[in-house]
Amino acid sequence: MFRIEALQHYLDLNHDSGVANYEIGQEFIRIQFKKKSRIYTYNYASAGYQHVENMKQLAQYGDGLNAYINQHVHQLYVK
Repeated sequence: MFRIEALQHYLDLNHDSGVANYEIGQEFIRIQFKKKSRIYTYNYASAGYQHVENMKQLAQYGDGLNAYINQHVHQLYVK
């Protein structure tokens, strides 16, 4: 059986984000950027509980996620 991606469109209230889509899981968030087809996964083990939870909130709010990633977790995705 194959998995269907459950990505949601990122609202981007200020229309200035590089984030296109996201998916929220219990212990992770997946991010797809506008200029990349790859999906980046940030989880508790790679980025830490608080960063992942902050990213989930920003994703649902629709603003600030790209800046947060650049400032705090840029290279902390699952490799």
